[in-house]
Amino acid sequence: MEINNQKSVKGEKTKYKLAHSMKECMLTTSVENITVKQIVENCGLTRQTFYRNFLDKYDLINWYFDKLLLKSFEHMGRGKTVYDALVKKFTYIQEEQAFFAAAFRYDNQNSLRQHDFELILDFYENLIRENTGRSLDEDTHFLLEMYCQSSIFMTIKWVLGEMECTPEKLAQILVMGMPGTLEKLFTESGILN
Repeated sequence: MEINNQKSVKGEKTKYKLAHSMKECMLTTSVENITVKQIVENCGLTRQTFYRNFLDKYDLINWYFDKLLLKSFEHMGRGKTVYDALVKKFTYIQEEQAFFAAAFRYDNQNSLRQHDFELILDFYENLIRENTGRSLDEDTHFLLEMYCQSSIFMTIKWVLGEMECTPEKLAQILVMGMPGTLEKLFTESGILN
């Protein structure tokens, strides 16, 4: 058991090392033009190590974003609200603004934009199902998809500097913009005040 735990910790350190290298590369090169060779040479690892951990550079970006999102939303429904989680998420994104601005600019296959949508939609669906004991009906699912897409769109505008506000203000606006049906469901689920 101890050996597996050590391997897991080492694997996480390697992934973070690759993510840090990717962030450094993003300071001077667009995401599309960064190569795996650049990433590994920058941090002293091998291509084999990279591919043992990630499918491609977009998989690396998405993994790093997952880590951020998990930290942001880990306590939602257990004393934390959607607003609290969004503030935390946007604060993390703001701290890593250069990385996320570059990552969100890319909008093709395996993009962070699509990954964020799928991740947050799935997260909300599972949380609602756990807290209410029922799945979403078709209309409510449609509203949740629409809300998640529009939230991500506005988040990207914010990350790219097209709108200026604090993480708290952005979270407040996104919560205020929630359709009434979702607001009621989120309140029932204990994740909205």
